[in-house]
Amino acid sequence: MPVATDPLLAPLADRRPTVERVARLPAGFAAAGATAGIKASGTPDLALIVASNGPVPAAAITTPNRFAAAPVRLSRANLSETGGSAATAGRARAVIATSGSANAATGPAGDADQVEIGEAVATAIGCSPAEVLHLSTGVIGTRLPVDRVRATVARVAGAGLAATDAALEAAAVALRTTDTTTKVATASVDAPAAGGGTVTVTVSGIAKGVGMIHPRMATMLSVLLTDATADPRTLRELLAGAAATTWNQLSVDGDTSTNDTVVLLASGMAGAADAADDGAARAALSGAIEAVARDLARQQAADGEGATALITCQVSGATDDADARGIARAIVASQLVKAAVHGRDPNWGRVAGAAGNAVVADGAILEAAGMTAADAAARTARPASVDPARMRIAIAGHLVYDGATGGPVPGDKAVVREAMGGDEVLIRVDVGLADGTGEAFGCDLTEGYVRENSEYTT
Repeated sequence: MPVATDPLLAPLADRRPTVERVARLPAGFAAAGATAGIKASGTPDLALIVASNGPVPAAAITTPNRFAAAPVRLSRANLSETGGSAATAGRARAVIATSGSANAATGPAGDADQVEIGEAVATAIGCSPAEVLHLSTGVIGTRLPVDRVRATVARVAGAGLAATDAALEAAAVALRTTDTTTKVATASVDAPAAGGGTVTVTVSGIAKGVGMIHPRMATMLSVLLTDATADPRTLRELLAGAAATTWNQLSVDGDTSTNDTVVLLASGMAGAADAADDGAARAALSGAIEAVARDLARQQAADGEGATALITCQVSGATDDADARGIARAIVASQLVKAAVHGRDPNWGRVAGAAGNAVVADGAILEAAGMTAADAAARTARPASVDPARMRIAIAGHLVYDGATGGPVPGDKAVVREAMGGDEVLIRVDVGLADGTGEAFGCDLTEGYVRENSEYTT
């Protein structure tokens, strides 16, 4: 076995801000979770988050699925109206999320239902319907019980909203469908103050999603809130950049949903310098957003439907970061790798095969991650560079393949198998070509996933 000092046996260094898995409501927002009767189980199924002092800058990333649900299309239209462009960035006063019905593939009637819900929220809190963003999750092809939703919105807006951490956690609970855990994350960072000195800026996120998850956007539902100061365009750039390295590196089952949406709202209540104009303020906010997004993505992967293990794949030595992310993404998305991890089988051949099939992301994601438009156009969906004679693979801290020494590394498979027995399995790959790095997150493929999805609507 290799010596313990081999960097391939340890995770890549993480320089992002520290994240706490707590719900911490930033100043300037109020929230609530409630039961509207959408779910037959009677569990909470409606979340409402409101900017307390009027509409605030907002941005979103939404699914590219051509069956995009009514709430997705209405949110896009609303941000376009308030932002004055086709880009998904504008202003918002509220976010309404419902769970139990996706309101996807429901035709004009479903569109009308979503509009009616937006009007109910607008009436209840006193804003324009265009200032309401919509999220829904659940069974495709079912309509929302609009009367129940409308009545619950009126009740919650009248007395249920609270500017407390508990209220944000209640909203996170109401997002859940097949999730077994409530997903929350918070990062606090120092940033330049508008008038000099420093202030603390908070970014908090809630999320749901453990199935129908695969790269190309956000792959689930999430609401991020911050008390930082930024305009809509800056929020959209920061959110897209964070998604490119976190949620677009998350795969549970290879299916991108009809409802995937992440929204980010900024109240400006911390008194920080404007991230649109101040480089240090932008860097602080960017780091916090990415840290929260990454932690939520890891929580989602760990809670994948039927999962018994989180798979983290970290790649170093790639031609560039885009290649590294493509290789990591291909490995965690491989059904054969997922099955091997479930059996705690250190089958490095599955990893090598997936790496050899890897491609970089599409142009939009490459640009969001910082690549120029010209370079992104030239690289979009192109094969990632790998050289079997240079690649090394480690599983759960054990080197199992070294191309430079002939390939398979002799060792005791039982020892590696035992090391894979925890709730997270780290796959480390060094490509041996340059200094590009990247990571991706997934989970094992189990009998539980098959059972749950074979009976999802019955």
